[in-house]
Amino acid sequence: MHEMSLAEGIREIVEAQARDHGFTAVRKLRLEIGAFAGVEKPALAFCFETVMKGGPAEGAALEMIDLPGTALCYDCGETVEIDDRLAPCPNCGGTRLLPNGGDEMRIKDMEVI
Repeated sequence: MHEMSLAEGIREIVEAQARDHGFTAVRKLRLEIGAFAGVEKPALAFCFETVMKGGPAEGAALEMIDLPGTALCYDCGETVEIDDRLAPCPNCGGTRLLPNGGDEMRIKDMEVI
C-alpha cells in the first residue's frame, strides 16, 4: 500500500513546516490529487489518520481536492480534460494525445495554529 508512504511524506512536510514557521498544530490540510495519480483516497485517509498521531497534524481534517487529467491533442492543438489516459480528444475526436497533467499530488494549504 503506497498510501502509507504518501502519508509519511506528508507528515515529514508538515513537521518541517511546523519547525520553519513555528506553528504547533494543523487543523485542516487540503491535498490536490490528480485523476491519474493512482491514489486510493479512502486508503490515504486511513493512513493519514494513523501516521499523523503524535505529530502536529494529529486530529487534522483532511480534504482531498480532485484535479482532472489533461492532455495535449496533436490533432487540434488544444489542451483538453480527459477521464482516461486512452480517451480520444473531446474536442475533435483525435487519438494522438499526450497526457500532461493529472498525475500530481500536492499539499494545497494548511490551516494551522
